[in-house]
Amino acid sequence: MAYVLPDLPYDYAALEPHYQALNLEVHHSKHHAAYVAGANATLERLEEARAAGDYAALVSLEKTLAFNVSGHVLHSLFWRNLSPDGGGLPEGELAAAIDENFGSFDALRAQLSQAAVLVQGSGWGALAFEPLSRRLMVEQVYDHHANLVHGAIPLLVFDVWEHAYYLQYRNVRADFVNALWNLVNWPDVAARFARARDVAPA
Repeated sequence: MAYVLPDLPYDYAALEPHYQALNLEVHHSKHHAAYVAGANATLERLEEARAAGDYAALVSLEKTLAFNVSGHVLHSLFWRNLSPDGGGLPEGELAAAIDENFGSFDALRAQLSQAAVLVQGSGWGALAFEPLSRRLMVEQVYDHHANLVHGAIPLLVFDVWEHAYYLQYRNVRADFVNALWNLVNWPDVAARFARARDVAPA
């Protein structure tokens, strides 16, 4: 089954002024689409390698598959994490868990913002749920798939690859991260949190 580029749940202009339409369109229709194409092409090459019994390129193919599929997964999550009606504060059990694990929402915001801004090179900042300890944690993701806690489930992700923001924010990554807080779809994050808590620990 091939991977497919998902439609956005809103128009390209819907997140303005925090996320300009051109920047969002290029990000979704070009960059995300490239990860989908890369994932499908790599799966085909792996199928060919199995058929031929030739695994000389296996290490490279496995790394390429992880890169592209993880990019596809994270971008698919990112679009749903944003909303034209976003921003504000989390509520209910998610808000209580944030207070318990970080001390306050402001503390979470500061840590997640800095995790995203300070990623060396390309990557993501993420709020994740770790089933073994039953806690929320902030992760720094390098590229799309390195420096992750195995088993942790991402709930909220901030894409800080330059292609995510450069057309609008140039090289000022912090301004883009600050703008994203105005778009966070907290009902989506809360729903992901509720589902993640049902996952059995490793």
